[in-house]
Amino acid sequence: MAQISLSRRLRRTPFSAGVEAAGVKGYTVYNHMLLPTVFRSVQEDYHHLKEAVQIWDVACERQVELRGPDAGRLMQMLTPRDLRGMLPGQCYYVPIVDETGGMLNDPVAVKLAEDRWWISIADSDLLYWVKGIAYGYRLDVLVDEPDISPLAVQGPKSDELMARVFGDSVRDVRFFRFGWFQFQGRDLVVARSGYSKQGGFEIYVDGEETGMPLWNALMEAGKDLDVHAGCPNLIERIESGLLSYGNDMTDDNTPHECGLGRFCNTHTAIGCVGRDALLRVAKEGPVRQIRPIEIHGDAVPPCDRFWPVMAGDRQVGRVSSATWSPDYNTNVAIGMIRMTHWDAGTEVDVITPQGVRAATVYETFWN
Repeated sequence: MAQISLSRRLRRTPFSAGVEAAGVKGYTVYNHMLLPTVFRSVQEDYHHLKEAVQIWDVACERQVELRGPDAGRLMQMLTPRDLRGMLPGQCYYVPIVDETGGMLNDPVAVKLAEDRWWISIADSDLLYWVKGIAYGYRLDVLVDEPDISPLAVQGPKSDELMARVFGDSVRDVRFFRFGWFQFQGRDLVVARSGYSKQGGFEIYVDGEETGMPLWNALMEAGKDLDVHAGCPNLIERIESGLLSYGNDMTDDNTPHECGLGRFCNTHTAIGCVGRDALLRVAKEGPVRQIRPIEIHGDAVPPCDRFWPVMAGDRQVGRVSSATWSPDYNTNVAIGMIRMTHWDAGTEVDVITPQGVRAATVYETFWN
């Protein structure tokens, strides 16, 4: 079987030694870094995530830092979400769009101060777009990638584990808020967030030398909590409707097509470079949109390309992510569906590698 040839272009992380010691079985490439995809099995990792607590190496969620007098202005230029009410200590999920309203990324913005922001990005080279906007508009702002590597703690026992390492006050951090907490004399940003619906935190680890001491401290403190190394889980994310940039959406899609219209305040987000295009989209409405889809029958294989969604002999959409759900005993999927067939309960067919499968469109995701 062919393997990926390693080089310095494919970067390890501050936690790679811990990931390897934990028996990682698979990786993907994300922002030019290694992102674990499975440890025991996707199914075992899935059940454990819902029952206990996991430590995830998500250092691939690179930060684009904006620092300087025009940092806030630049941040607003990047997104149609109105950021005027955002305070230091808050995190916002923010669609990032280009001049046509197409999605460039769907990161979390972390407001450290009025003149300092982190954009915790999904898988795309957003740094260059942000640098281009800053330079083109002659903004007084420094744009860079700092040496910050997120480590996630996810699962129903995450509060207890985090309290053992950072103190009980970490329990008071509210959803999509962050605080500063000390580890071995270093102040770290700790946010209540993460790429699962099971609850947890993301620790923004400052400096590579802090990585393995923190990993080991969490592993040691969580032994009786059945802590394991984990990673974003395909089954759980599809059940929860957590979209994957580059898989479920690209710059060919607007936020409204991705079901993210609630994060677009296009009438008040003055300065967003894609505002005019999105105003037209908001007025006319999308003609296609992300929907959950149940694919009937036996377990489908991994979805490594688009699967056509058909109504008779006419294509009405495509499936971008799909997997078997043990908890719901069916195949769960994410698809982009035309408005003629996106109503809940609509019956369609999906052309999978195993042949044509009957499927049903839903309105809300499973979790």
